[in-house]
Amino acid sequence: MPQAQVNRIALPYHSDSALLFQSIRSQPYPALLDSSSYPGPFGRFDILCADPSQLLSHDNLQTTLTQRDGSSQILDALPFDALRQLLLDQGFDGQTTPNLPFTGGALGYFSYDLGRCYAPLANLATDDINQPQMQIGIYQWAIIVDHQLQCTTLVSHNLSDQQLQTVKERFSDSAAAKFSLTSPFQSNLDKDAYLKRFRQVIDYIHAGDCYQVNLAQRFSCTYQGDPWCAYLALRRQTHTPFSAYLESPAGSLLSLSPERFLQVADSQVETRPIKGTRPRHPLPEQDAQLKTELTNSVKDRAENLMIVDLLRNDLGRSCITGSVRVPELFKIESYANVHHLVTAITGELAKPIDVIDLLQGCFPGGSITGAPKTRAMQIIEELEPHRRSAYCGSIGYIGFNGGMDSNICIRTLVATQDKDPSKIQGQLHCWAGGGIVADSDGDAEYQETFDKVNNLIQCLEGRFLKP
Repeated sequence: MPQAQVNRIALPYHSDSALLFQSIRSQPYPALLDSSSYPGPFGRFDILCADPSQLLSHDNLQTTLTQRDGSSQILDALPFDALRQLLLDQGFDGQTTPNLPFTGGALGYFSYDLGRCYAPLANLATDDINQPQMQIGIYQWAIIVDHQLQCTTLVSHNLSDQQLQTVKERFSDSAAAKFSLTSPFQSNLDKDAYLKRFRQVIDYIHAGDCYQVNLAQRFSCTYQGDPWCAYLALRRQTHTPFSAYLESPAGSLLSLSPERFLQVADSQVETRPIKGTRPRHPLPEQDAQLKTELTNSVKDRAENLMIVDLLRNDLGRSCITGSVRVPELFKIESYANVHHLVTAITGELAKPIDVIDLLQGCFPGGSITGAPKTRAMQIIEELEPHRRSAYCGSIGYIGFNGGMDSNICIRTLVATQDKDPSKIQGQLHCWAGGGIVADSDGDAEYQETFDKVNNLIQCLEGRFLKP
């Protein structure tokens, strides 16, 4: 098959893509998939885009397609079916483009609660975040920053060179406005409430309902100003390979995620679930001991293996029979605040458009639900006081060229404005959870949730909380 025609314009390279993002941020629905602060192969590409030609969203049991001119229609289709058809209508051809992971296509987020379309869940947890359960833009152009080759390219699958030049002329530098927290973060579960729910999970496990449940607590505060300022501070504090910043009229997503959900490149699939955590220690000797402890932990390895088995089955529904492999098992990855136990699972798709079936079959990611997935999600709905919104969902892209990459939205904050437009304060939420298994310790699991997000909360409170 001949290589697809991709038009491109070279732009000046800069090692910090945040500066370039500020030049497109005034356009509608800007998005930054941000890996530049993370060293190594996962940090090669940043993807920036704005001004989608169409917007596919799902909320209140309706899937809606909105055009750039504001006209919209309700689609008689479930979210992933609608996305598949939209990509095909827009010229999806699955032809790979060397050194360009994305040349236009679908980009946005799928919230954890989108799983309600595909799993039987009761409506028990409070739904107090006013954002769609899915919001995907169809972007006709993108800026690709390649930190390995140190080059920046404005690319498009569909636009001509002249149209790309017009896009470039619309770039206009903008600075971030001020930002402040107007209250400290507060959890929706105190320790006693968390431990009560922990014991309920253990009872479910002993009764044979499930093997593992990811139980989370939510931390919330109020803010004023521009969440982009908060994201800039957080990305300086912690360096993660699957970070992202998305803006829309409904609010912003600030993701500092260390976890890949699904990647597809030339029909080769990879997922990298995280299961197993230890805090970092400032003294090298003690830090190395914590790392060794995680490596040798029978409990954490068993927890990881449960999710590996779940994801092997998820991939197996879409990948070529016999192609699913586990090339990396129990690898340690270290970040600013924690060590993680990570496994890689791979497979191969028969044809590029199967990427949508793969996404639907794996969503939401097993590492942040538990096993078996549907029963774990039902227990989460029963025990967590509030819906998860984007937390534990996914941010990513599916390109016209068949490529896909996506994160698991952990270490992710959701910034929204109050539903009452007369109030000037917004709400800022972040979550932290962990997988509970039969031999988990409640106090340790509770502390682990703080280990995972303390660096984010302390960064924002230390810099932006008004005295």
